[in-house]
Amino acid sequence: MLYPVESFTPDEQALLAPHVTNLDRPVFALVGLPETVKGALFARYSRYQGTLRRLFLDEFADSLGATTAAPAWDGDEGRRAADLYERIFLGYGDDSVAQLGGAHVACEWTSNVLTKILQRPRLGSYLEQSTRYIAYDAPIEGTSDYRYYRDEQLGPVYEAAMDEIFSIYSACIPKVIAWADAAYPPPDGEPTAAHRRAITAKALDLLRGLLPASSLSHMGIFASGQTYEQLILHLLAHPLPEAREYGRMILDAIKATMPSFVARVERPDRGGEWVSYLEHRESAARRWVARLGLDRPSGDGSVRPSVELLHVDGDEDALLASLLFEAAGVREEETRIRLSALGADERTQLLADLVGERRNRRHRPGRGFEALRYRFEIVSDYGAFRDLQRHRMLTVQWQTLGPHLGAGVPDEVVAAGCGDEYRRALEISRAEFQRLHDAGLATAAPYALCLGFRIRYVLDCNAREAMQLIELRSGREGHPSYRAVAHEMHAQIAAVHPAVAGAMRHVDRETEPRLERILGEMRTQAKLDALTPRA
Repeated sequence: MLYPVESFTPDEQALLAPHVTNLDRPVFALVGLPETVKGALFARYSRYQGTLRRLFLDEFADSLGATTAAPAWDGDEGRRAADLYERIFLGYGDDSVAQLGGAHVACEWTSNVLTKILQRPRLGSYLEQSTRYIAYDAPIEGTSDYRYYRDEQLGPVYEAAMDEIFSIYSACIPKVIAWADAAYPPPDGEPTAAHRRAITAKALDLLRGLLPASSLSHMGIFASGQTYEQLILHLLAHPLPEAREYGRMILDAIKATMPSFVARVERPDRGGEWVSYLEHRESAARRWVARLGLDRPSGDGSVRPSVELLHVDGDEDALLASLLFEAAGVREEETRIRLSALGADERTQLLADLVGERRNRRHRPGRGFEALRYRFEIVSDYGAFRDLQRHRMLTVQWQTLGPHLGAGVPDEVVAAGCGDEYRRALEISRAEFQRLHDAGLATAAPYALCLGFRIRYVLDCNAREAMQLIELRSGREGHPSYRAVAHEMHAQIAAVHPAVAGAMRHVDRETEPRLERILGEMRTQAKLDALTPRA
């Protein structure tokens, strides 16, 4: 293939070489430049007749002070880049410019309540410490403190309750590991390192419901400037003090790396008004919830886990027409007319051909699957919710965590001789939640609740998103709680759209006792819900 190749003088090559991965090919990456400069380069690029390398030399190298030594970060982001952002981003409100640079930010010692708030933006990448592979039985290094969120406002009674729950968790770990080791002996008789890791993971899986939502985690975030701006504004408007504090710290971190991207946040007429709007919106929702009598949580602690398909949009005709649309040359309505003439066998063959063989779950069918949509209301333990909430391309909405939906005790924990202690931890957790709530600290009260307590939430997704979630979360290596949700979502999609469910060929249907139990509870709850008249 032939394409133009630019030539540069030796001096120009010396300026360019530290900042581009090559000097002579049409595809290259920018390196060693502040994020603001990279974003501003691309913003100017859209209206510049020449190439990106030439643009850098013509308009940015001098003002940046570019040399063979690249600046470490945007503490000095370059006059040209800062001026361009001021004119385009702030002056004209071209928000797409803020999508052109990103930053890696570590958020450490965050509660499990805050991690869900931090992960709410869709267009970001997140990595969070796993309660499956990290035991919380040891204190924070250099201290005698267990890993949970503390605040003077919560008081010594809160700390005593959390300490007791962590003590119970710590004492149960060796007992459950010993039980699991006996219940799942190594296949060849000799324990391997992999087998020991699997046994430990099994024990931590079974006991993670004991950990309170105040448990501390570390998170890594990579996102664009636009995503950070939105995240910071939502954090600053949040009623939870921990959220506001981390909002300010993330703002400081972004100001130190790409300050122009968040320049609007601290301006009263921009970020100030934005925060006020978000606070007003939250206040209005709570006011109307109270007016309509919807602020009294339903449930007496005996609610079982459940999955309910609330609403379905689209049908097989919509799916097939949408899958054919990009290859066709006619209006979609004409495609539907032609499809209506097909017999059942032909329609089945058509869908099979369009979906393809799908040798693994990463082979996903085309965007035509996005013509169908499902809205599920789910009740599961908070631990399972934490894992499912990470699928951010779905619409995920959740209610406040409380004790009213109850919590379960895994049968295996009972078999290991820890059932009574597990129940005692749940009761300590419930009592401390109620104490904080009654003391006027309703926003902070969820810190006290163990991850085994249940929460109600909605997953609203198209069929393509549902396929990705269900096939991933049904895997046998996953936690039984969210595996059960994935299995039940698949079953309910199969009831309305069997062809769509059939296309999900990588659903892991292998079950084990705990998964069977949770699925049984879900189906029992569905029957009870069907017998209960709706208000």
